Amino acid sequence: MQLEIRPDPAEVGRARRWARSRLAGSGIAADEQLAEILILLVSELVTNAVVHTGCPAVLRLSLPGTAAESATVRLEVADTSARAPVPRCAGGEATGGRGLALVDGLADRWGWHPEGAGKRIWCELDRCERPRGSAAMAYGSGMSAYEGLAFEAV
Repeated sequence: MQLEIRPDPAEVGRARRWARSRLAGSGIAADEQLAEILILLVSELVTNAVVHTGCPAVLRLSLPGTAAESATVRLEVADTSARAPVPRCAGGEATGGRGLALVDGLADRWGWHPEGAGKRIWCELDRCERPRGSAAMAYGSGMSAYEGLAFEAV
């Protein structure tokens, strides 16, 4: 399932509402930790696409069809900017620059790859009963962890 996103900051709220509505038939309860994390990740990735590219984007969500104990949720945002995500150090008083650092800390896996004239940023959440730790970032073709850095998706 997918949602077309216009280059307008109001689209972030619409994307969150859309993702919440898709949880209903997936076996993931709205008050489940996985749902809360998913909505935060939708918010961060759509915000990055809208704010940093100024171009339309597409939000894709792959949810499990049943209430399986272990299943993977995949979130993707494709935009038309070919510029790679760039690491940023956000100072303590900065009001932005922490979006992809949040994705790195909350997702079980994430990364990006070029696609056509743009790129696709993706993340996955595994539905399980273990506490979430820091996830490694699948950056291009290699694996890297950027501890303490914030990222800007442009």
